[in-house]
Amino acid sequence: MTESPMPVARVSDEVREALERLAPVVALESTIIAHGLPRPGNLRVAGELEDLVRAAGAVPATIAVLDGVPHIGLEKDGLERVANDSSLRKLGFRDLAPASALRASGATTVSATAFLAARAGIRVFATGGLGGVHRQWTTTQDESADLRLLARTRITVVCAGVKSILDVPATLERLETLGVAVLGYRTAQFPGFYLSSSGRPVEWTVRDAGEVAAVMRAQDALGGLDSAVIVANPVPESEQLDPRLHDRVLAEGLAAADRAGVSGQAITPFLLSYLVEHTGGASLEANLAAVRGNVGLGARIAVRWAER
Repeated sequence: MTESPMPVARVSDEVREALERLAPVVALESTIIAHGLPRPGNLRVAGELEDLVRAAGAVPATIAVLDGVPHIGLEKDGLERVANDSSLRKLGFRDLAPASALRASGATTVSATAFLAARAGIRVFATGGLGGVHRQWTTTQDESADLRLLARTRITVVCAGVKSILDVPATLERLETLGVAVLGYRTAQFPGFYLSSSGRPVEWTVRDAGEVAAVMRAQDALGGLDSAVIVANPVPESEQLDPRLHDRVLAEGLAAADRAGVSGQAITPFLLSYLVEHTGGASLEANLAAVRGNVGLGARIAVRWAER
């Protein structure tokens, strides 16, 4: 491992060499490995996602913080630690400085991964779903840190929309206000994470990875404020969660959370766990299908971007 230009981060040799050669690199978050998937299958999925990136001709850079040091690209032992260490925290952007100073270890969320990737010079990041504006925002003021971070970070994020437990229309309005471009990948509808469509339109549709790379180049040529480009890639209809099952279980989960007094940061993990349990694991399978598709597309975009 070698030191990166960032004084507190470490970039793997594979990722460093790729960046020096201007070869394609795709950032991957680690929260899904540490907190989003059951053990021991999470380690297998982590390796599978990295293999998908390599199969498309790009280099994977899974990101995590180990003993206070952000790692941009994990070696085999680091990936195993993230998958198996139950004490790892979940780290957003705001947690990076305390984690670094206190030598804590944790898996990075979308906001932390996007920040660290962009700081290392990585332009493409593939994930599952973004955070967003929570339901009942007018009373709770609960909004994911993902949105503001993406509004000031020049990175292209491939995702399956935002988690369907959130307020999707309000999230799209917020992204517009923050100046974050949203592209629908071969769709005019914003994806619904577990579902192929949230029922909300997107203003721009791209047909292939080359068009996404062209948007990225145009963004750089125009200059202006740094902000992300979101590529909203729907899970295939054949692999989505049954919409009727999704709507029923989500409504039941929201009612259960209300009865239990669950709110704030606790509401998201509560509802995601409720969906997994009460769909018989079908929501987890749809999640994995979305992540695989996003990682593959992210790698193809990175390859076309590297052709500049």
